[in-house]
Amino acid sequence: MTVADRFEFATAQDPSLNYCLWEYGAPADAENKFRSINLLFHSFAEAGVGARAFDIVEAIRDGIGPFRTVFGIKSLPGQVAWEFYFYDYRRRERLVSITRVLEAIRPLVQCGIRVIESLPYFMFSLDLDAALAAGERVLDVVHMYVGNAGSTVSSGIAYAVRDDGTATLENFYFFFDGQSQLADAAKKICNSAYFDDSALPVETVLMPELRDCRTICIANKQTHDCIYFSGVNVYQLLWFLRHLDYPAPTIRFIHENRGNLDHLLFDVGIDYRMEEGRLAIVKSGYYGVF
Repeated sequence: MTVADRFEFATAQDPSLNYCLWEYGAPADAENKFRSINLLFHSFAEAGVGARAFDIVEAIRDGIGPFRTVFGIKSLPGQVAWEFYFYDYRRRERLVSITRVLEAIRPLVQCGIRVIESLPYFMFSLDLDAALAAGERVLDVVHMYVGNAGSTVSSGIAYAVRDDGTATLENFYFFFDGQSQLADAAKKICNSAYFDDSALPVETVLMPELRDCRTICIANKQTHDCIYFSGVNVYQLLWFLRHLDYPAPTIRFIHENRGNLDHLLFDVGIDYRMEEGRLAIVKSGYYGVF
C-alpha cells in the first residue's frame, strides 16, 4: 500500500478543529478535499517509518473515536518526531483518559506508566519517534496538563509523568487572542530569561507573517520558550515551512496540494532561546487532527 492509498478525504460533516480541539469556521468548502491526517501520513512516509506508525494511529482512533486526537509533526535537529495530544475538558468526568489511550495502543506500544486518574487534568500527550513506532523502545513518559488557577488568561501547566511514578514540572502555557491581546502576548515574550528585546525586536518571535491568526500561545519551558500561532491558513503554513527550512518534499507536497488544504486552518509553533545575540530555534512543528 502506498501512502497515497491511505489518504482520507473530507465530508461536509467533518468538524473544523484546532490544536486545542476548539471549533473554528472553515475558510472554504471542505467536501472531497484533504483531511489534515494526510499531512501526518505523508510525514510518516518521508521519514521512512514502517506500517506500525500507521497502525498506532488507527488503534488510537478505534479506541477513542475520530477527530479526538491532535497530532504535531516536529522538526528537531537531525530528525523528525511526532506528538499526539488528547483533550477532555470534563476533567474528572472525562471519557478520554490516559489509561484508556494507553490501553488502546498496548498491543503496539509498551508502557508501564500508571496515572492517578482522580487528578483534574484536561489534556495529555504522548511522544512518538521512529524507534517507538518500530517497537524498539518503550513509552516512558506522558505529558499531563492541568489548569493554572489565578491566571488572567487561559493557561495551563504541564507535568512529565514517568514510568517510575514520578511527576516533574515541564511548562507553563498562556493563551492570548491574536487580535485583541497582541500587546499582552508581546509583553509575555519579553518577560523571560530566554529573550532580550533590547538585542532583538519582539517581531523576531511574534512574526508579522503569522500573527494575523486566531490565538497566540506563549509557553515558558525549562530551557527555552515557545510560541504557537493558531489559525493560520495554508499559505501562512507554507511561509512558516520555508522560513524554517523544512525539507523540500514536505514543502512541495503542501504547495502542490494547497487547493486541497485551503479549507483548513493550521497551528504552528517554534521553541526558541537566544544564543550569542541571535534567536536559536530548538524545534518547530505544525499540527492537525485525526
